[in-house]
Amino acid sequence: MDYTFWLGHISGHLASVLTVVAYLLKDILWLRLLTILSCFAGIAFNYFVPATPLWTVIGWNVLFAAINIIQCAIIIRERSGIQFTDEEKELHETLFKNFAPFEFMKLMRIGNWREAKPGQVLAVEGQPLDEVMLIYDGRLGVETNGQEVAQLQDGNFIGEVSFISGGAATATVRAVDPTRYVSWSKKEIEKLLNRNPSMKFAMQAVFSTDLSKKLARRAPTFQGKIHLPS
Repeated sequence: MDYTFWLGHISGHLASVLTVVAYLLKDILWLRLLTILSCFAGIAFNYFVPATPLWTVIGWNVLFAAINIIQCAIIIRERSGIQFTDEEKELHETLFKNFAPFEFMKLMRIGNWREAKPGQVLAVEGQPLDEVMLIYDGRLGVETNGQEVAQLQDGNFIGEVSFISGGAATATVRAVDPTRYVSWSKKEIEKLLNRNPSMKFAMQAVFSTDLSKKLARRAPTFQGKIHLPS
């Protein structure tokens, strides 16, 4: 029995299976690692199965493997150097647990920590809002038609509705207590999410969870039309 022939055929099937599995993964590091293994399996197939080795195909597989090995090294180096502050660590472990650490690091790099004094307005109903904000510590009042209809607290977003819809702020948001929050430029966060599809899905899940909590908290109190804070 020609073991090398069967080894080559097994390697060919393995290369295809690894490629399929790699395409199903969201983590870019694991995707590249499986792609490397797929390249090596493809090299074995193209060396053992044909009557003579297909050196052109083997050469391209070697190149693809080398490129992915270099990219894996870069990703591992970036991830090993991630360090969060206590505040960032708390946010990652609670609200942003669906984000890989390096993804959350990218998000925080384009954010700014700010503080609002009582009475300070962060959003005006009907006016354009260029930011998405996340309350870290504090309390904000939500006003529609000049009347306070709800309050926001730690972990709530401001501006996610207008970010998703592309419209103006749907309510006025005013600080009730001294409030510490993170602010992201809508343009910057949109660029980041468009470059990183996995982050876009994770961010949509975070926004959906926040909106669900707001609706659940306000539903027993308001029986009429619900105005979501922007």
